[in-house]
Amino acid sequence: MDLVRIGIIGIGNMGSHHGKYLMEEGVPNAELTAVSDINPARIKWVRKNWGEGIRVFDKAEEMLAAGCVDGVMIATPHYDHPSLAIKAFEKGLHVLIEKPAGVYTKQVREMNEAAEKSGKVFGIMYNQRTNPLYQKLKDLIQAGELGDIRRTNWIITDWYRSQSYYDSGGWRATWEGEGGGVLLNQCPHNLDLWQWICGMPKRVRAFCAYGKYHNIEVEDDVTAYVEYQNGATGLFITSTADAPGTNRFEITGDRGKVVAENGKLLFWRLRVPERQFNREYKGGFGQPECWKCEVPTNGIETAHQGITTDWVNGILKGTPLLAPGVEGINGLTISNAMHLSSWTDNWVDLPLDEGFFYQMLRDKINKSSFKKEVEADKTLDVSGTD
Repeated sequence: MDLVRIGIIGIGNMGSHHGKYLMEEGVPNAELTAVSDINPARIKWVRKNWGEGIRVFDKAEEMLAAGCVDGVMIATPHYDHPSLAIKAFEKGLHVLIEKPAGVYTKQVREMNEAAEKSGKVFGIMYNQRTNPLYQKLKDLIQAGELGDIRRTNWIITDWYRSQSYYDSGGWRATWEGEGGGVLLNQCPHNLDLWQWICGMPKRVRAFCAYGKYHNIEVEDDVTAYVEYQNGATGLFITSTADAPGTNRFEITGDRGKVVAENGKLLFWRLRVPERQFNREYKGGFGQPECWKCEVPTNGIETAHQGITTDWVNGILKGTPLLAPGVEGINGLTISNAMHLSSWTDNWVDLPLDEGFFYQMLRDKINKSSFKKEVEADKTLDVSGTD
């Protein structure tokens, strides 16, 4: 194979974005050959804007069985990501899913097992992993520049959304339509980067406010505390109601602290590790000598196009993926744990009790006052819900 034929399932905001750069030959050795969407208006839009050379299907299953694609990009509502991916793997196709991996880890684990069984290349659209800022931050941690991590703090509140945003579709910000609020829609990238750079916590205590600032039933304001295996702690704060918001990621270690904010990476580097200074210093008041450095980051963020190119290279060349699909379960585990902690008003240990979480989620859906709105809105195109 020297060319990957790609099909897109879901031509909403994100699906049409992916299709656009594929149509413009923005991904080497890849070609958009088919799309599917349940909304006739979107199919009509594809025919008008992308021409007759693209095969169109109103059912994803028909496209998967047609033999016209080698791999699919899934840009549908959250709940459908795992089920569609599993069907694609069963047809021998490679898969690239939009974030989040799913709504609950039980279904995502089943998707991961299907991916492993198929042997196909499985990626997830964690496009912020292409950002040189976060790549360099991960490199600093892995190289031991900060020593042992003690504390991680991420204030990520620049996800402002107005009530009109939520009112644009009855499925938005509902347990049945999206499976959550800011944690499931806006923050999957941040939760992924948090664990990608700092590792997974061992337990979580979260406080989620549901419809605190908007007329919605899911969370729009979250403060969560985590503990790591080595005794380090972490704090994650997010909201869709802060204006102006903040995006500040700070990590403290034995050898100093590093802050990612406003597109810069600042490193306060201790000349002597704190633990060593603490043992050796005899002067009473005092602290280790500290150098403030701006860490250079090279390259550009290639975003969605970069992840798609990486996936295509994985198919054609067997190169390791920057964002393997099986890793999508990690950030989702953290958000599931945050929800469960809030619902039970208690700590949640990891690994997560997946069955208990799913049971409580179903209970939220069954008792939802927004359920009728979701049912009435199911025929609308809801792909790409950022």
